[in-house]
Amino acid sequence: MTPKPVLGGATLVMFGTVAAAGVKILAAEQLDRRKLLIMAVSFGIGLGVTLVPDLLKEMPKVVQNIFGSAVTSGGLSAILLSLLLPSDETNEEHISPAVAEQV
Repeated sequence: MTPKPVLGGATLVMFGTVAAAGVKILAAEQLDRRKLLIMAVSFGIGLGVTLVPDLLKEMPKVVQNIFGSAVTSGGLSAILLSLLLPSDETNEEHISPAVAEQV
């Protein structure tokens, strides 16, 4: 049986690597207002679910199971916003990664 500190260390490295890869992808991406809005809303919904766990306690169990996780809520909101918000490829204002970092 693997000791808990070893398992915890391996888990920390694994999730850290995933987070670093995500940051690298975001840093390389040209961000426009649409993409920044999608990211902000998704992060906000994910944090909201995490910080206010009783938010969904009156909802049916199916809804609680689906939207009770910050990753699921944030991911689904990002997917829905990507599909619903219009994308105008010809008139996009791009924000460089350095400027987006300050926003």
